[in-house]
Amino acid sequence: MTGTTFETRRAQMFPRLEPDEIDRLRRFGQFVRAQPGEALATAGVASPGLFVVLAGRVAISRRDANRESQPIVEHDAGQFIGEIAQLSGRPSLVDVTALTEVEALLIPPDRLRAVLVAEAELGERIMRALILRRVSLIETGAGGPIIIGRAGDAEVIRLAGFLARNGHPYQHLDPDQMDCAKVLIQRFEVDESELPIVLCPNGQILRQPTNHKLGRCIGLVGPIDEARVYDVAVVGAGPAGLATAVYAASEGLSVLVLDTRAFGGQAGASARIENYLGFPTGISGMALMGRAHGQAQKFGAELAIPDEVASLACEDDGLHRYRLALVSGESAQAKTVVIASGARYRRLDVDNLDQFEGSSVHYWASPLEAKLCAGHEVALVGAGNSAGQAAVYLASQVKKVWMIVRGESLAATMSRYLIDRIESTPNIEVLVRSEVVALEGEGGQLSAVRWRGPGDIETTRPVTHLFLFIGAAPNTSWLSQCQVELDNHGFVRTGADLAPGHPLLQTSRKGVFAIGDVRAGSVKRVAAAVGEGAQAVAAIHAYLANA
Repeated sequence: MTGTTFETRRAQMFPRLEPDEIDRLRRFGQFVRAQPGEALATAGVASPGLFVVLAGRVAISRRDANRESQPIVEHDAGQFIGEIAQLSGRPSLVDVTALTEVEALLIPPDRLRAVLVAEAELGERIMRALILRRVSLIETGAGGPIIIGRAGDAEVIRLAGFLARNGHPYQHLDPDQMDCAKVLIQRFEVDESELPIVLCPNGQILRQPTNHKLGRCIGLVGPIDEARVYDVAVVGAGPAGLATAVYAASEGLSVLVLDTRAFGGQAGASARIENYLGFPTGISGMALMGRAHGQAQKFGAELAIPDEVASLACEDDGLHRYRLALVSGESAQAKTVVIASGARYRRLDVDNLDQFEGSSVHYWASPLEAKLCAGHEVALVGAGNSAGQAAVYLASQVKKVWMIVRGESLAATMSRYLIDRIESTPNIEVLVRSEVVALEGEGGQLSAVRWRGPGDIETTRPVTHLFLFIGAAPNTSWLSQCQVELDNHGFVRTGADLAPGHPLLQTSRKGVFAIGDVRAGSVKRVAAAVGEGAQAVAAIHAYLANA
């Protein structure tokens, strides 16, 4: 584990609290006692909160693929037990067992969030430790579900990507490479056609699960309280939606955030963002959005991910509220709705594209995809900043990046610093006035890509993975029942675009706001999305004051 977070930042991960700091925490918790061998927390079961050890010693362990216990660390008086899941009361990722008679202070999730706000300096130390512990669990795969299936399988890639994008640890066992995977397949009598399977920490076995089923199994999302009326329902957990959640929740509004896939949106898939204010050396989209996700939880926003909104009902019931119907069959109510649903990736117009999507054709470039194509030639279609960031990142992992651009150059659509970096990277070749015309391969695995360049000259290369960054269409189909006004391209119209003096960011429906990439006329930048998320909260306060 040399070089891991566990080794390099151990002191920050496992700080020891001083007696006066523990005394300040007492008003937030309750005294509990445990006998030797007693479980304080169980993997896969909702944790009661964060434990501060007052006396005694406890062991924290994880379970391997055979459900056998593997030690992680031991804690004694002055140390605390928990990680980021304890902010929201989600299932524990580890087992916590008393080694001796233990006396502890139990701080439940709502009171833990109060600690982080009321005790700024102490709360910062605790929050940092909780985040680093999650990072360490992700690095080792400890505490998460186990995916059993072949590495190149599109379903395995989907499940692994879903967990990675949601900042959740997991392990992947390939039956072609690991004997223990074969043993588990035989033990659970799994047919080859049923792969991949997922073993959840609570012992449940899922066969080819959807993202939603997997999210439910590991406790990422729980049942929605359909009787509760939230102050704000945010649809979309990209930078705009998370900004709204952070600012609204920090100002005392009750907030529900829904997203169909993962937090972070398109920004969360960016390999490196270098022009966001305050990060001169750049930051990965996942790291930036992970911090925002943690902030939203810290202030008490309720995040339901993955939970897709099917439709928005705007009938006036006289109570100034809106109802969102979810694909799961549940529904949610809110006094205001913020549309931050972003956009859906555009697909390449090639006949057999769907045969390779998921396994060889990708719409973002994360470490997962980079690992799949390490050492190979890849092709990337697109000329925007996202395409540029992906090309530079992939170039550090692969043999060659063929960057296919329809226009005359990159200058009209990409930031200068990215163009300069691409030009200085020897294994990136930019092909202008070019487009992909055919894909070759079988069994879902791409073997070659053919493109047409200037003079209608066609070239075929042994490309095994294709990355598409050709823009996106607004994700607004779920608004059809509510008849929110859209422009000719399907983006949501707001403010002065509807009428002079119309409230800022408000749509044609009172109490319904639109922000980020889904809004007509928005600037497609992370900073702009965050700014609109903050502005929306001011608009929401003004609306609620007059409702």
